[in-house]
Formats: sequence, structure tokens, C-alpha cells
Amino acid sequence: MESQMIRPGHLTAHQTAQQLGITLDGVRQLVRRGRLTRSGGSPRQPWYAVQDVAALAAKRPTRSAA
Repeated sequence: MESQMIRPGHLTAHQTAQQLGITLDGVRQLVRRGRLTRSGGSPRQPWYAVQDVAALAAKRPTRSAA
């Protein structure tokens, strides 16, 4: 269950995964590789800064429908 009290300017892990079009495990891998840093929350329910997620989303290649 996600926290109801998230600070403005932050996303939950679920919201981050949705924004990036990846799974929760993909979010964990980005953190492990140092490409995304936690900016709050708890170890079990981390938050990520909207600016960091947006920067990652801008770097990701777009997939075109074939």
C-alpha cells in the first residue's frame, strides 16, 4: 500500500515506474546502478524527485509502433 502523505514534487516507486514505462524491478535496478536516487520516504516505500524522473524519461529512447 502506498503512502497517502507524499511530499509535493515527489513520486512513489509505482508512479516512477509508470512514468518511465518500466517495472518496479526496473526502478530498483536504476537505483542500484546509480542512475536514480531516492529523495525521501522509507526503505520499503521510497520517493523519487519529479525532476530526476523527468530527466531520466527525457533520456530514454522512444519506441515507435511497428
